[in-house]
Order: sequence, then C-alpha cells, then structure tokens
Amino acid sequence: MKNLIEMDLSCSGLDPAAVDSMGDTATRAAARLYSGQEAYTGWVDLPETYDRKEMLRIRLAAKKIAQQCTALVVIGIGGSYLGARAAYELLTGSFADQLPRRAPKLFFAGHNISATYHKELMEVLEHQEVCLCVISKSGTTAEPSIAFALLKDALIRRYGREEAARRIYAVTDASKGVLRQEADAEGYESFIVPDDIGGRYSVLTPVGLLPLAAAGFDPEEFLQGAQAARQDQTLMDRAAGYAVGRNLLYKEGKLIEVFESYEPRFAFFSEWLKQLFGESEGKDEKGIFPASLNFSSDLHSMGQFLQEGTPCFFETILEECNPLTDLQVPESAGPPLAGKSVNDVNRAALEGVAAAHQKAGIPLFRFRIKTNTSPQIVGQMVYFFETACALSAYMMGVEPFDQPGVEAYKREMRERL
Repeated sequence: MKNLIEMDLSCSGLDPAAVDSMGDTATRAAARLYSGQEAYTGWVDLPETYDRKEMLRIRLAAKKIAQQCTALVVIGIGGSYLGARAAYELLTGSFADQLPRRAPKLFFAGHNISATYHKELMEVLEHQEVCLCVISKSGTTAEPSIAFALLKDALIRRYGREEAARRIYAVTDASKGVLRQEADAEGYESFIVPDDIGGRYSVLTPVGLLPLAAAGFDPEEFLQGAQAARQDQTLMDRAAGYAVGRNLLYKEGKLIEVFESYEPRFAFFSEWLKQLFGESEGKDEKGIFPASLNFSSDLHSMGQFLQEGTPCFFETILEECNPLTDLQVPESAGPPLAGKSVNDVNRAALEGVAAAHQKAGIPLFRFRIKTNTSPQIVGQMVYFFETACALSAYMMGVEPFDQPGVEAYKREMRERL
C-alpha cells in the first residue's frame, strides 16, 4: 500500500543545522522504541503480529451486533473512547447519527459525568434496538462506571436480565478487575485490552476495532494501513522528523501545539491527538500543551490571537487533499464567491491563513492526506502519530507510556465522594 501521508516542513522555520544536531538523539529514541524491551510498546509490532483468531471473533461479534441492534452505545473515556470516535467520524461524517445506515449507529457514553447528557441519550435510545460495548481496563473509572450502570439497568428493564446480557459486550482486562469479574459472572461476550498497550495507543486493538467493526468497517483494513506505515521507512523517517521538529520548537519556547483542520470530520481526530501527546509528554514539568481548532469557524474566534497574540505556539495542519464531495457556490452569493467550488474556497482559506501566519513568523507543520479517508488511511494516520509521539517524548526525556499524574485528581475526587 502506497504512503499517502505527505509532510511539509517548508514553513516550520527549522534550522537545518539544528535538525542535524538532533540526529543522535533521534537515533537513541528509535532504538528504545524498537528494542522490544520498553514497557507498553506492544502497539509497535501489532500491525504484523495481531491475533488472527481474535480478529475473527471481532468479525463474528460485529455480525451478531448488527443483527441485534440499530444502536451500539460505546461506553468509555479517554483512550477507551477517543480513538474509536475519531475513526468513526472520519469515516462516516458529521451527521452519522441522523442519516440512515445499514450498520448500527454508534453512540458514545461514559466520557463525562453529565446527568443531562445521559438522560437525553437514553431518551434517544428508547426509539432504537440497543446493544452496549463497555470498555474499561479496571471497571472502576467513575465516568464509564456511572454510564454503564445507567444503561445496563435500562437494558434489563426493557429486555430482561438474560437478553440484556446477550446485548452487552465488554472490552477489559484478561483476568482481573471489576468489569472482568462481572463479564465472567453475567456471561457477557468479552475481548481483551492487551497488557502491553496503554489506552491512548489502543485504537488498533479490540478497544477501537470492535466498535468500528460493528459500525460496518473491516477491522483488518485499519491494521493493513498501520502495517503499510510500519513498513514504509520514508514515512517512519517523517515521523522521526516531526518529533525532532517539535522538540526543537519546544526548546525555542514554543510551548503550545495547535492541531487544526478545515474539515469538521477531523475534529475528533484532533481530540485524540490532544490526549495522545498531552498524556504522553506532560510530566516531570515538561511537555508541549496540545490544543485543537476547527477552521474556518475558529478563525472567527481565535484568528486574531493566532495572528498577533503571544508567540508561544506552533501549528500542525491536517489537510485532506481530496474531500469526499464538492458543491458549487450559487450565483446569489455574489462576487467573488459565486460559481466557485466550495472546496476551492476552503482551500483558499487554508492557503491564505498559512501565508498570513508564516509572514507573522508562526512555525507551521503541514500534513497532507492525499486520498479520500478510508480505514487504511486511518490506520496509517494512527500509526504515524503514535510513532511520532513516542519518539518525541523519548527525545524530551520523559516516559511516553505512563500517566502517574492522573491519579492525583482521582484521589481528591474519591475523598469528596
């Protein structure tokens, strides 16, 4: 499969000599990542070593889910949720829950503690045939625990306990934890969160692939895309180059990275990138703060700051070169828009913003996705950014795969409960 992710550093402002000076650091980071000795790096070889029997089980479960329901509620938070939602919205668009689809629609719960959100969701689900996919390594995280309890009770009231159990699918630890115990006791069909892969790197495990398969996508196509990325040395060199560039800009005082796209379908992919980079790098009083903006809408709220505000950031543009469709601007719009392709107008916005920001001295990374979004392309993108993030964290001198600081707020929250 051809590499379809192009990286443009021409507007990054990076000094070639500085880039060259990072060569040894980049080499050491890569050696660690590919050594097979580092904890939680099971995702590195996953595209080539994944369990084919597990993949068959995912396919069979997806077929069963499609027969059982019109709505699959994915219950999870952070790495148990963002990757699947990012891929789903990239592949189905902004209105997947409003348009008719042959496969079950995905709904998402357990990523907040809002009673209003979950009450409204349950009202929507009253008009659907429902299955649940609960994703949690431990089964004790507050947000998915609350959502699962609410939705499970509603399922039992509607279908009875036995039928409800047949409609619940658990993705959890192989042998321990509250959810594993419940899945075994109640007979939920279950899948394993691998021990050697952390949540934010788990998109290409059952955590992401079971919901995506249920939504009608071939799970192995995502892995094929990731495998193509893994085997493409040019693309992996670009991932390392991106990691080097981020570290150089960080040393220059660029403490914020703004992920931005001009297609709304990319919004949740940027949210996944926020967790991936933020949780991997933000420790030991180090790290680049990740933010995301959706253009052109956010230009009307943040454009002034980006152009003339505190110069503490750089921008990473996710650019879809061949959008799925196009429209022509009607004549009633008047000049200069009348008769133009909407995609051409969007392209003019992208190029205009990039030119204005470059003149203002803002470093820019541009990633061009050179074909229509597909499961293979999503797999390539996921693997590319996972690799770049891990390398960048190693270069920064932090451990990419833990998140000890997360426990601090959880302890305080538990005390208040």
